[in-house]
Amino acid sequence: MIKSEYLKFLKKKEVVGRPIVDKIGKLKTFYLPLSEWIYSIYQKDKKTKIIGLSGGQGAGKSTITSILKFIFKKKYNLDLCVFSIDDFYRTKSERIKMSKTIHPLFLTRGVPGTHDVKLLSNVIQKLKKKNFKTVLVPKFDKSKDDRFKKTKWQKIKTSPQIIILEGWCVGATQQKKSELTRPANKIEKEFDNKLIWRNKVNNLLKYEYKRLFKKIDKLVYLKVPDFNHIFKWRFAQEQKLKLTSKSKRTMSKIQIKEFIMFYERITKHMMKNYSKISDLTIFLDKNHRSKKMRTF
Repeated sequence: MIKSEYLKFLKKKEVVGRPIVDKIGKLKTFYLPLSEWIYSIYQKDKKTKIIGLSGGQGAGKSTITSILKFIFKKKYNLDLCVFSIDDFYRTKSERIKMSKTIHPLFLTRGVPGTHDVKLLSNVIQKLKKKNFKTVLVPKFDKSKDDRFKKTKWQKIKTSPQIIILEGWCVGATQQKKSELTRPANKIEKEFDNKLIWRNKVNNLLKYEYKRLFKKIDKLVYLKVPDFNHIFKWRFAQEQKLKLTSKSKRTMSKIQIKEFIMFYERITKHMMKNYSKISDLTIFLDKNHRSKKMRTF
């Protein structure tokens, strides 16, 4: 049953000219062992567990969560609630305000500070309540760079046994002040020469985001070979979006290169410190396949 559902799902994901290789191999050596590991955490006390799933842009977080969702339903009869930290981006008007009052770079979504952490914490709190009532989870429209109206938000109608919070910066930690001095790229060099943006983001990671990430029971981290693959895989995502969603606006190579500069500092810091932040690290090879999994 799992095998047929899995193959059906992957068929929808495949784009002309880009077939997914070794489908059954991935199911046996990756998806099922990962599911078993998460299930064993829940089994210890059978209380709602929050699993963080982190990794650079284009690492495959959304695909993994979609597959885990039906494996848990079919194999364990458990409800998996999945949402992304990206869906909690502040509205465009809120980010415009931040760009005027704190720093212009806060207009671009991505870094800590551009998420509504209070809203995310409230949603987690409601999902874990014993007297469960339907919970609304926001959705963000990246093509319009703004939050969807409440009518399009995700409705969680049943109490979830496992919550997966995925996102590129989930579990990120602050850097030492000395590490902030040297600009990571031309955006920092040209637009943040007084380090206002960097310091603000770092302080948010140190306090506000640290409190949020403490709610996570276990963190799974997808380790990309190097930062260049973040760009390659993010560009591949954009190409796929072009083929599958004609109406949605997509980014050019230059736009993607500039966009991921906003993520570069924290992404590289996470790649360097993966063993300190994750409970389970999945090492990806250059062909986007999982080489091995390692617990810490």
